[in-house]
Amino acid sequence: MLARVRDGLPLAASIQEDEQYERDLQQYQSQAKQLFRRLNAQSPDRCTLEAGHLNFHLLIAEGVCYLCLCEASFSKKMAFGYLDDLYNEFIDQYGRRVQTVTRPYSFIEFDNYIQKTKKVYIDVRARRNLASINTELQDVQRIMVANIEEVLQRGEALSDLDTKASNLSSLAKNYHSDAKYLNARSTYAKVAAVRWSS
Repeated sequence: MLARVRDGLPLAASIQEDEQYERDLQQYQSQAKQLFRRLNAQSPDRCTLEAGHLNFHLLIAEGVCYLCLCEASFSKKMAFGYLDDLYNEFIDQYGRRVQTVTRPYSFIEFDNYIQKTKKVYIDVRARRNLASINTELQDVQRIMVANIEEVLQRGEALSDLDTKASNLSSLAKNYHSDAKYLNARSTYAKVAAVRWSS
């Protein structure tokens, strides 16, 4: 909904039919109108107000309040981006006439732009959610690949260790036989030396 700040006069609105919130819609519209009547020059330029499991996001610029109602989980950044888009288009089309109109919903045809922009932001949110899910899946896949690579590397390391152990065992046998040979030779040399000297 859009309203003039100085007197709360509704300028334009777009209501999305949603079965989930249909019975509460009248209550939310009433709350929005009460909010518009309480706006003044000291009201914050940007604000989020909790309304149960939904949030009102409002933007005030150039004497007009732009208000949207979103699920609490909807990104505040996207909600205010949406309101900024509405503000830029509305001021561009109707800015000069805002302070002179006297009847409510004088710019009801702005609903077309509101609906079109709303679809874009809903689609962007859906794409971001899908992108987030894809990123998470890629992260899981990367972790799985990393784990498989670690296992394979561990397998290579174990294979290397087994090869080295086999080589070490072979070297130990060689050392043992060489040591026996040298001991035997040393003993033979001593015996020969004793015989030679006698």
